[in-house]
Amino acid sequence: MMRKILLIGLAGFAAAPAQAGELFGGLYKHAVDTPLSLGGGLEHGVDLQLGLRGRPVLWKLQPYAFGALNSNGDTDYAAAGLSARFGRRIFVRPGLGLAIHNGSAGRYYRSDRIAFGSRILFEPELGIGTDLGDRVSLEASWVHLSHAQLFSRENPGIDNIGARLTFRL
Repeated sequence: MMRKILLIGLAGFAAAPAQAGELFGGLYKHAVDTPLSLGGGLEHGVDLQLGLRGRPVLWKLQPYAFGALNSNGDTDYAAAGLSARFGRRIFVRPGLGLAIHNGSAGRYYRSDRIAFGSRILFEPELGIGTDLGDRVSLEASWVHLSHAQLFSRENPGIDNIGARLTFRL
């Protein structure tokens, strides 16, 4: 059911380019083991990410929304938030949003899936990129999902690391 919701949402993103400033897509290694997460090794595969970023609304802040589907049938998620781009040809793009996922929202350790402890998670991200032309850029990015132990003591989190290709509309 969650995959269907994500696919419908992604189709909606594709149908609304007039509202967007950028369309982006990427491939990410799912559940990378880093010091910020304890979920590395429990889930696998590659995440296919597709989303939209709006034009700046306040200062440099751009609203964004994206969905990520996992190739291995593990946790899929959708996120929305605000990001900002700092720099011209070479840039840094931090972002902060909220995500909803179809993984385990359980509060106890599992050996087969990450037990996130909550259905809704914070989604901080950081990208470093470069413009490839007037309307195309490429960025390496990190996406983290966690609830910062606000909803339960169970909070392994997850880190996904990959690359995005962005097309300015």
